[in-house]
Amino acid sequence: MSAAPSSTRSAAEERAWTAAATVTDPEVPVLTIADLGVLRSVREENGRIIATITPTYSGCPAMDMIALHVELALREAGFHDVAVETTLSPAWTTDWMSEDGRNKLAAYGIAPPARSGRRGALFGAGDDIRCPHCGSSETALVSAFGSTACKALYRCEACREPFDYFKCH
Repeated sequence: MSAAPSSTRSAAEERAWTAAATVTDPEVPVLTIADLGVLRSVREENGRIIATITPTYSGCPAMDMIALHVELALREAGFHDVAVETTLSPAWTTDWMSEDGRNKLAAYGIAPPARSGRRGALFGAGDDIRCPHCGSSETALVSAFGSTACKALYRCEACREPFDYFKCH
């Protein structure tokens, strides 16, 4: 259920997508839900705008807040009959994250996820995780769990700074 190309969206769907895409992730406020790939689609059915979102992982506590903010963004854009649906299938993957989103993460001090679907990817196993502060690949896992469940805590051996790594999955 990927986002439809803008050329196939109606004017209302395009306007609604643009509004919903401005919603930021409450846990990583430099990223929009479009950057993350959490915003899957926006469609119009019988005058109702329906936005579909997919959580980064099942049970993500930010999803209720994201759904509320999508609804508010759509209403502020002038849509009155709106709904926000959550879908778990297909499961979200860091491959859905935009290149712009990856760059925003690094600039914010969070190492972006490696592009990987390996079995150990969720815990950074075998990934070349670069320090977002100095760029060094001399990094070490401190904890598989960081400031949120979707991040791990690393330390750079070169600059000695700790940093979060957005886990790949």
